[in-house]
Amino acid sequence: MGVGPSTKETTLHHFRDPLVEMIRDDPEFDLVGVAVVGSPQDNSQKFYVAGRLGMLAEALGVDGVLIYAEGFGNQHIDFAAHMEELGERRIPAVGLTFTANGMVLENEYMKDVIDLDKSGQGMETEIVEQNAVNAADVIKALKTLKKRISLKRRGSS
Repeated sequence: MGVGPSTKETTLHHFRDPLVEMIRDDPEFDLVGVAVVGSPQDNSQKFYVAGRLGMLAEALGVDGVLIYAEGFGNQHIDFAAHMEELGERRIPAVGLTFTANGMVLENEYMKDVIDLDKSGQGMETEIVEQNAVNAADVIKALKTLKKRISLKRRGSS
């Protein structure tokens, strides 16, 4: 498992990332930053990194977080840990990833995960970027995040 052609983002995609561009241009959001974290081999290191990401978001006082994980399989251990660290800190988080035929790990904080499977086959299609994040995914994620932030502010999250 890992990153295949359909879930891999090209360099051009990174330069024109719809996730960053659409958040930056949305007047309802104040983009605080982009945190890029690796996916360590060792599980204890995965949880260490996730804890640091949660601490960073908490220290920055963000209202919400979008988490994007490229690929599938073991990266979902990191993804789930990130969602959990934010959830335990009551920071609304929406995840975007290719869930294929399910994830290797899930937790109670992963109710807002947007599946990037565009083919509907739940498998690697080998079509470059077919299952990478696009504008429609970002619109869905932003709507969900706005709803979660609103619910938290009203005290009903």
